[in-house]
Amino acid sequence: MPDSTILLKAAIKYLEEELMPTLGAYHRFKTRVTANALNIVRRELELRDTQAAAEHDRLVELLGHDGEVEALSAELAEKIRTGAVPLDLPGLRDHLHQSLSDALSINNPKWLTR
Repeated sequence: MPDSTILLKAAIKYLEEELMPTLGAYHRFKTRVTANALNIVRRELELRDTQAAAEHDRLVELLGHDGEVEALSAELAEKIRTGAVPLDLPGLRDHLHQSLSDALSINNPKWLTR
């Protein structure tokens, strides 16, 4: 059985290259939206584990203790909101920039080149 990302790439290629040119405007639009959603899933499967591990390491460095990524991220957000973490904390700006870049690389990589 091929890797799930290979299956997604094949499905997306079929939708974009074979099916879409045969469709009218409404169904072409709906198929484009479907292909975009499948591309987001594919990129998340390809990138998310590596990104999450790096995000975990950055959060541990910033907060000084271990935990789950979601909990650490929520803690950092709360500390920024309350002022418990200064905005000029070394590494904070780089962490936020990298986290945004990672999210865009999954959700809409075209924004990274703008």
